Amino acid sequence: MRVNYTLSTKNLVSVAAEAAWAESMGYDSVSSNETAHDSFLPLALAATSTNRVTLETKVAIAFPRSPMTTAYLARDLQDLSKGRFRLGLGTQVKGHIERRFSTKWEAPGPRLREYVQSLRAIWDSWATGEKLDYQGKSYQFSLMTPFFDPGPSEYPPPEVFTAAVNAYNCQVAGEVSDGLMLHSLTSPEYVRQVVRPGLEKGAAKAGRDSSSLKITGGGFIITGPDRSSIRAAQADVRRRIAFYASTRTYHPVLEAHGFQEIGQQLHEMSLKGEWAEMGELVSDEMLDAFCVSGEYDEIADKFFGRYGGLLDEVSFTVHSQDPPEEAQMRKMVRRLQEL
Repeated sequence: MRVNYTLSTKNLVSVAAEAAWAESMGYDSVSSNETAHDSFLPLALAATSTNRVTLETKVAIAFPRSPMTTAYLARDLQDLSKGRFRLGLGTQVKGHIERRFSTKWEAPGPRLREYVQSLRAIWDSWATGEKLDYQGKSYQFSLMTPFFDPGPSEYPPPEVFTAAVNAYNCQVAGEVSDGLMLHSLTSPEYVRQVVRPGLEKGAAKAGRDSSSLKITGGGFIITGPDRSSIRAAQADVRRRIAFYASTRTYHPVLEAHGFQEIGQQLHEMSLKGEWAEMGELVSDEMLDAFCVSGEYDEIADKFFGRYGGLLDEVSFTVHSQDPPEEAQMRKMVRRLQEL
């Protein structure tokens, strides 16, 4: 199982050193998310201080960016990293697209399918010199003059992974993507019931082999040197679960465990701005459903016990009050890779 490290992008000055540290810990990939910071810029810095790890956006928000803009960004990062870049794309939810990005919201699944298809058409035009001609409902591309064409790259086009929660977007990933990135709010049960069937349905529809498509993620992981440190770290994770569970887009995940009423309560609290109190609604049962907890020397095996056979890659970001020593971190990463 490959193991991913998520960068903390609060301070861009430290990104290069942080990425180099993650590589030294044995991680297989380093990812950059898009919450309070851009997802691409940190990876440009990480590319200058690493030599082995895959560098991935996990995820870049697709719709506020034209596929053409994303195609150039991805091409430049693929070249800069010498073929180590992976493009992870997500749709975000309607409220953010319309009110945070001031971008039009329309059928996100079909639009994401076209987004990936148009990226591949653009990259193919650059690689082959053939006329660019992609005609979809949401995106149309037909102009690529020599001045704006970077020409062929010495590296293949980046892998494209798409994030998915609902069954339809899992199907889209199976149709057009190289893999699927799970949301943090997930569970083994949801992967079995919704994610994998959707991925396989999409692959069959497109005549693709679903076994060649990767699934990466794994929900929340809490670890520490002892039980008391694990309990101390749980409060923060409860708040994060409550935050995501308050968004109705993610309620299908809750429904797989019978938590839909809690989800509605959390949504109503979010509308009132009661963010600080929301974590109190996340019960031990709910925490256990979406989180794997264990001490340093057992967390890898406990994670594999829950997700073994379901995932190809794990996002192993440690939630701990007492960060492990580097030797212990290497041991945990290595054990996950062995399983």
